[in-house]
Amino acid sequence: MGQLERPAGLHRFRNNDKAIAIGNTFWEETARNGLSGIVANLAEGGYLQTQEGHRFLNFSCCSYLDFDTHPGIIQGAIRALEKYGVMDHCISRIRIQIPALLELENRLSSLFRANVITAISASAATAGVLPLLASGHFSGNRKPVMVFDKNAHFSMNLYKPVCGDETEVLTSPHNDMNYLEDVCRKYEHVAYVCDGTYSMGGHAPVEDLLMLQDKYGMFIYFDDSHSLSIMGEKGEGYIRSSIPGDLNELTIIVATLNKAYGSSGGCIMFGPKGRDVALLLERFGGPLAWSQPMNVAAIGASLAAADIHDSPELKRRQDKLKRHIDLFDARVASEQQGNGFPIKLVSASNDKVMAAGQHLYENGFYVSPVFFPIVPRDQAGLRVMLRAGVEESEILRLSQLLLDFGLN
Repeated sequence: MGQLERPAGLHRFRNNDKAIAIGNTFWEETARNGLSGIVANLAEGGYLQTQEGHRFLNFSCCSYLDFDTHPGIIQGAIRALEKYGVMDHCISRIRIQIPALLELENRLSSLFRANVITAISASAATAGVLPLLASGHFSGNRKPVMVFDKNAHFSMNLYKPVCGDETEVLTSPHNDMNYLEDVCRKYEHVAYVCDGTYSMGGHAPVEDLLMLQDKYGMFIYFDDSHSLSIMGEKGEGYIRSSIPGDLNELTIIVATLNKAYGSSGGCIMFGPKGRDVALLLERFGGPLAWSQPMNVAAIGASLAAADIHDSPELKRRQDKLKRHIDLFDARVASEQQGNGFPIKLVSASNDKVMAAGQHLYENGFYVSPVFFPIVPRDQAGLRVMLRAGVEESEILRLSQLLLDFGLN
């Protein structure tokens, strides 16, 4: 029997063989150096402690405001479980939903100045929204050319093949507005998919994107998971706080409720006609249609987190995080230095990055080493993720360890 021919168009958007062949080299080296698969419990003072007794602070944590350990949020989850007496209804919300879910969505809509619906995760929200965006159902049944930023998170890039079954899909160089404008000139309808704040640092040029939207009617899909709560008067995030007034009908913002928000789940922000979009997602939005919504504990925790976001405590924690960011930036150089966001990629050569990660861990700090294929081949480094809940003395000690190791 002859060899099977490769179908036309195979590996246009993903190639698991290549990704695993390259990626396993990184993960095997990380495991050999004891920097993955660490098992630890939460200890006093925000430390983690292994079974062997090693204590360390986690500086690769997305809980930038340390709300995930807030007693009020934990009690909110417990109260909801006690009130409703069930963990999960295990049915799609289009069939049955508990009142607390609608209460949460109303609270989030008020906080974020948008029409908000929730999902079990931001990834589930992405899975629901992007295919319907590609098919034109959010843009008057006009299928747009979908342009994904080269650095868009894996959770979005994962759906390129699905979107490619509905419409043309392109990949733009990172934050390249000239490329994007050329696409807008060439095609009548364009939708751009990007992060608001990128997981490896940096952010989208929101003002430039809104100018292109005004000029060409471009649809914009933002995932702003890494800035929700840390920015905005009510924690609405970098993108929403950068857009005055209502969200228009050509903008959708997705964010997780796990990271800085401090609970669990995801949210989708729409403009004034969001209810029509929400109904479409409930019926045809992938996991939003056929899977269960947020469980009762997550809803209760998210309602408690909404109370905190509507209180002076939010700004106190935002201000403390900003002081930590400024303190770190004043001492350690990175490409993200001075941008006001908590993710810093401190450069280190491929042959030095693991040793640097080990050195920090031995001295009480866990910081993720990253290199190709997580970042480009020549951009290995340590991804430092700053938090509000640590002491300034620890920021200074971490900074000094990086400098002593020659990372500056």
